[in-house]
Amino acid sequence: MDVETQDLGLADADWPTFGWIEDVRPALAEALGEGRAVALATLYRVEGSAPRGPGAQMLFDGTCATGYFSGDCIEGDVASHAREVLRTGEPQRLHYGMGSPWIDIRLRCGGALHLLVERIAPGSEAARGLLERARQRQTCIWTSDGVAQTVSQAKGPLLAFEAEPFRIARRYDPPRRLIVTGGDPGALALAKLGEAAQFETILVRPSGPENAPPFAVSQYLRAEPADAVAELGIDRWTAYIGATHEDHHDLGGILAALRGKAGYVGMIGARSRAPERLAALEAAGATAEELERLSLSPGITGLGKAPWEVATGILAEVMQALNPAHERA
Repeated sequence: MDVETQDLGLADADWPTFGWIEDVRPALAEALGEGRAVALATLYRVEGSAPRGPGAQMLFDGTCATGYFSGDCIEGDVASHAREVLRTGEPQRLHYGMGSPWIDIRLRCGGALHLLVERIAPGSEAARGLLERARQRQTCIWTSDGVAQTVSQAKGPLLAFEAEPFRIARRYDPPRRLIVTGGDPGALALAKLGEAAQFETILVRPSGPENAPPFAVSQYLRAEPADAVAELGIDRWTAYIGATHEDHHDLGGILAALRGKAGYVGMIGARSRAPERLAALEAAGATAEELERLSLSPGITGLGKAPWEVATGILAEVMQALNPAHERA
């Protein structure tokens, strides 16, 4: 691997953990906060089979990389082009695979990938607008021809592009968020797994220990779930899992999550308790449509009942419900 590629953060390409990160905005925020320009690479067109779909991104800030496109086929070469874009400020459009001018770079899947690599300056108003809308949990569209970049509060498909004149429009949804209530091993396993899977994870444990949990989460709150929901706010990019096993704690939070139209709402507990829980929520004002969206037995059946097995099944359902590739109305 050449020095230029190492300088862009792919020196550990033998173990490409940079590809775990799906959302490039935290890395963008860090670079801009330190006054550093970045090169943003966006996959805007796919022909045939490919590991990633249109809208996938990588970010290069001169010291590290975030994201991936192919799993190791092209990342090093994209890093080299990103270095050039950072140096000159001139955008580049890259074509790999079928019909590519670089016949020595092969894609194992046999398809073709088309990427735009553009430089984002430290003082970019568009980039700061993108980050501000993420903080406000607003959907927005990043529009760019490689030089002129704008952000607008709008909706649309995850990625659209025009060939002539060239322009891409990439949708950004608010960061995926997971709120877990409770403090038993199952709730803790779900919170830890959610954080590892790049969710903004909030653990809520009513009157819980003052010391933070022994693993990283975005926030730890000791409030009642209903109060925590009121403080945090709920939207369709948020999943809420009630797991205190105490209805006097969880039902209020569940109702608030349903009324906030959370993208996924689940409540862990014995199936035998479902009728009384539904009756209690209905008595509290929950509508039939809201109750239809509530899962009282969340998770994939057949995985087992150990904490990690339960947590894995629930998180799989959450990922499916909050899949950012789905166009949102």
